[in-house]
Amino acid sequence: MRIAGAKHRKGRRGWLIVGVCLGVLFVLGAGTAYAAYRYDASTAVEILPGVTVAGIDVSGMTHEEAVREVRERAEETLYSNLTISAAGRTWTVTPASLGMTADVEAVVARAFAVADEMSFVDRVYHRLRDVPVEVTLDLHFTSDPAGVQAFVQQVSDEVALPAVNARFALVEAELVTRRSEAGRELQTKLGVQRVLRALEDRAGDVAVPVRTVEPEVPTASLGQTIVVDVSENRLWLYEGLKAVKEYQVATGTASYPTPVGTFEIIEKRENPTWYNPDPDGWGADLPASIGPGPGNPLGTRAMYLSAPGIRIHGTWTSSSIGTAASHGCIRMHIADSEELYPLVELGARVIVKP
Repeated sequence: MRIAGAKHRKGRRGWLIVGVCLGVLFVLGAGTAYAAYRYDASTAVEILPGVTVAGIDVSGMTHEEAVREVRERAEETLYSNLTISAAGRTWTVTPASLGMTADVEAVVARAFAVADEMSFVDRVYHRLRDVPVEVTLDLHFTSDPAGVQAFVQQVSDEVALPAVNARFALVEAELVTRRSEAGRELQTKLGVQRVLRALEDRAGDVAVPVRTVEPEVPTASLGQTIVVDVSENRLWLYEGLKAVKEYQVATGTASYPTPVGTFEIIEKRENPTWYNPDPDGWGADLPASIGPGPGNPLGTRAMYLSAPGIRIHGTWTSSSIGTAASHGCIRMHIADSEELYPLVELGARVIVKP
């Protein structure tokens, strides 16, 4: 019986030892787990090893440290020079001045989120053993189309040149002539697209296209103009802006002045018949009409102006040329009228200046 009791006590002692060992192991395991938890919690304010943002190794950095480093890297792009050229001029700006931004806070948040996406054991393993997680994150930049549009519009306003129309006119009793000139304007929509693409590509320069604006009235469209200077009693025929013929003429008297203004040739007649325009006035002693021939007051050629009763015509009274002698018409030597007549087109502009 003593032998059996001894064996029983010995068995109970063995289980006690096992229990103590298991308890020790449990305590050790729990302590290790608690220590690991405390370690994970204490290092959660740091980015896991092996995380790179925009080429910067942010391993072990706090939020403040990572933001500072990444922001400095972002500013290298945001404040770099971008040269924009158009119409022979250049402007140097920065992406930031055009409204570009970098989402630094978001990418740093993604760097910290790498740890949240891993299990507790993996996080502790990478942190405790300093094993890189090999995660690379890009820093995203956002362009501002409205800011680019505003700048391109500013450039457009600075380089724009309006087209200049050709002109041949009487302005306040003075003859004004001007050649046409092409203008230019920025291709604004295409310019905005090119600048946005340059920002996206991190380019250092970009050319904004300009197009030519043709005048509505080119010099070539001026056609013919007859200019009569009453004060000088001279007549010029212009082709465009070039004087191709010049003649001495007679114009109206003080009582019957040649009307000043801008008119046109509405009719042309060879060997015209003259009809008495004022049978009850200055033409009272003249016949109702005079047919073609040497006595005809209109000579051999007559061009009718849109001014009522006014013509450019030949005269047999050569002595009147160079004086104020007519009843408002413009007289020419017969030979001069015959030379000018075939050169002038219907619709030609006639400017009579005082």
